[in-house]
Amino acid sequence: MTHTRVLRAAGLGAVALALVAACGAPPAKEGAANGSSAATAKSAADLGGLDKLVEAAKKEGRLNVIALPPDWANYGEIITAFEAEYGIEVDSAQPDASSQDEINAAKQLKGGDRAPDVFDLGLNVAVANKDLFAPYQVQTWSDIPAELKEPSGLYYGDYGGFMSIGYDAAKVPAPTSVKDLLKPEYQGKVALNGDPTQAGAAFSGVVMASLGNGGSADDIKPGVEFFKQLKAAGNFLPVDPSPATIESGQTPVVLDWDYTNAAQTAKLAGKADWKVVVPQGAQVGAYYNQAVNKDAPHPAAARLWQEFLFSDKGQNLYLKGLSRPARLDALTKSGKVDADANAKLPKTDGKQAFLTQEQSDQAKKVLSETWAQAVG
Repeated sequence: MTHTRVLRAAGLGAVALALVAACGAPPAKEGAANGSSAATAKSAADLGGLDKLVEAAKKEGRLNVIALPPDWANYGEIITAFEAEYGIEVDSAQPDASSQDEINAAKQLKGGDRAPDVFDLGLNVAVANKDLFAPYQVQTWSDIPAELKEPSGLYYGDYGGFMSIGYDAAKVPAPTSVKDLLKPEYQGKVALNGDPTQAGAAFSGVVMASLGNGGSADDIKPGVEFFKQLKAAGNFLPVDPSPATIESGQTPVVLDWDYTNAAQTAKLAGKADWKVVVPQGAQVGAYYNQAVNKDAPHPAAARLWQEFLFSDKGQNLYLKGLSRPARLDALTKSGKVDADANAKLPKTDGKQAFLTQEQSDQAKKVLSETWAQAVG
């Protein structure tokens, strides 16, 4: 899955470099990527089991994460739960950053104690940066579908969802298709989560628009043309949506992942009549991917984070955030799924599109050649 949450590319490089300057690029803590067993462990078994991994991670005492908004896939509660479980402080930097921003920060902060220990990436960015990752297979590795994981454990899907249209029913009529957004009732009201040439949610929003306008996963040009028409009609709102813009009413219609949009429904209760629809005939699904930074300053904590995310508890916390965890089928079969949370997932049925890497690469090429000129 190409990935970003809300795109905040501008400024991250400067922030990262400022951190290096401010901190004097301090040396990584003992046990960082310096040949220690934690830095080279490919599984908990390599360290003598999960208890030994926990012991090593607690000794490090900190985990650096990046680009994890607290209201995105329930990361706020996930981080709190991890800290409570292990007594390890989580330093969450730049929560609104993009996947590419994560990679940029890792390169700029390499060798310092503030570099990200782990990544949460869209598929395109993950595939393009495999040389930055350390292979690691969690204890529940066999539960992760084969199509969601790189065989050696360099990266693997953690949670996913479908592109959706979130809207304030008090301000706009209920859309039933992507084409509805071209109607006059939506003038100046439709926001896309980021720049599709960089942001995963926005990228998939263009694919959704393509499917809803006669295109396909192999041909996203109709999606670009749709946004060109949306802009010409005055309906496209060039604002990166966020919980704040949704709550204020600035972005009454938002194209984003269903779990991100759905999270706003309860949050806005009493303030806005926020609803979510996954449009029929335009169901685009994708998964984000976990990876361990091979130069992680806290390599044991980085690996313990993966173990937590892919545990029953971690996966159900993703589900509570209305995203679809990678181990959902396994949790369901074992009876360990959070049934109440599972029942609240936005409904989908019919034909669904999950882009292959080849399709994604081709779509990226089309966007790089056409988006700026068409939408700008």
